[in-house]
Amino acid sequence: MSASNQPNQSYSGSLGVSDLSNDFAAMRFVIRALIGEINTATLVKVITCTNEGGVAAIGTVDVQPLVNQVDGDNLGLPRLPIYRLPYMRVQGGVNAVIMDPHPGDIGMAVFASHDISTVKSTKDQSNPGSRRRFSMSDGLYVGGFLNGTPEQYIQFTDSGITLKSPVSVNIDAPEATINAPSGITIHGPITQDGGDATFSGSVAVAGQITASSGKIGGSGAQSVKLADGTSATKLQAR
Repeated sequence: MSASNQPNQSYSGSLGVSDLSNDFAAMRFVIRALIGEINTATLVKVITCTNEGGVAAIGTVDVQPLVNQVDGDNLGLPRLPIYRLPYMRVQGGVNAVIMDPHPGDIGMAVFASHDISTVKSTKDQSNPGSRRRFSMSDGLYVGGFLNGTPEQYIQFTDSGITLKSPVSVNIDAPEATINAPSGITIHGPITQDGGDATFSGSVAVAGQITASSGKIGGSGAQSVKLADGTSATKLQAR
């Protein structure tokens, strides 16, 4: 590209007249410049994520740093995106809370003091992949800063725990136990499929009991109290 085709934009350096006034000021400028090359942490916005909530190993995100660089005239210079940052997941062994980052999420990128590329590829103790220090290439993503109001959540308060989903809640386990000595309240219809229902206590029904086939009751069955006050030990399906 010829010089005439170069963009008509330039940035001023941060060296000022006072930085050349004496040896101490010059040394202070050099130190300040070296410190400026150390990356510690910054706010970023997620561009893409390799996972979309499926059951899979932890993936990576591409992020856009939100804090611009500035030149000597305080003109902003946006930073380039940072690619393939491993993100944090709450996990212990094979147990995890799967909640992958979404595009648009704001989180924090932290940067390691040494090159972590070899550890990322081997997932084991190793030497640094190079001699670079505090580089944005060695970032890790931690999500959950400055984001909006959630619509699906687990809420912990002094009054209890709330599990909220605007779509559905699925529990998948070979066996599930609910301990609620004070009672269980369910608002909405109940569908039972794939096995028998056993009750060790009394069952109170405000509406009707309907069987599509077979009968309700049997040998040794306790009586069923009907709406008219009478009782029956067997009810034949219609």
